[in-house]
This record gives sequence, C-alpha cells and structure tokens, in this order.
Amino acid sequence: MNILADFPISLIVLCSGFGLILLGLWGMLTQRHLIRIIIGFSLMDTGIHMVMVSIGYVTGGTAPIINDAVPMSEAVNMVVDPVPSALVLTAIVIGLGVTAVMLSFAVRIHRAHKTLMIDKLTESKW
Repeated sequence: MNILADFPISLIVLCSGFGLILLGLWGMLTQRHLIRIIIGFSLMDTGIHMVMVSIGYVTGGTAPIINDAVPMSEAVNMVVDPVPSALVLTAIVIGLGVTAVMLSFAVRIHRAHKTLMIDKLTESKW
C-alpha cells in the first residue's frame, strides 16, 4: 500500500514545490560560494513554478475548451485553469535568462578575482 497514492497529485506537487522553495532559500542565504547561491536561486525558481502549476490544477479536470463535452454551468468545476500554466511558461524563460546573466557575472567575477567565495570579494570598486 503506497501512502502517496492516497493524496491527490496536486497536493504532492504543491508540497514538493514548497520544499524546493525552502531548500533554495536556505541555499541562497547560507552558502558563501556564488555557484551554490545561483543553484539555490534556480531551485527556488523551480519550486515557485511547481506551486503555481499545482494551484491551477483541478483533479479530474479537462482542457479549458468549452464545447458540448463540458456544459457551461459545470465549466468552473471541471476545467483546469490555463492562466497559471501560461504564466509558468513565461516565468521559465525569464528564469533561464536571469540564471544565464548570474552565471555570466560569476564568470566575470572569477576572471577578475580568481575566486567565487563571497568572503574574499570584500573590496568593491563601484
């Protein structure tokens, strides 16, 4: 008997997303290496995507197409909300771009200072 089989998939994805958010937040706040901080950011970003998708999911729901298969009066309870999924697709692209910029900054910092440890990057020339 599988204990996860008793829970709806949206609840499992929601809890996993919150777990990834907490793990990424912990990684961003406690680590001193820039690459580990970037990985923490990516984990937190993925967790937020999972939470957003699980909020829009309806157990046993159908695609958001109103036709003869789904009566208009029951559409609210039977149709999966497409807006969170569309927002997550946009957020994935934006998160990829932000991660690429962070990694390029990390490469430039490593070229200039020969380290990625925050403790050794104390001098600032702004």
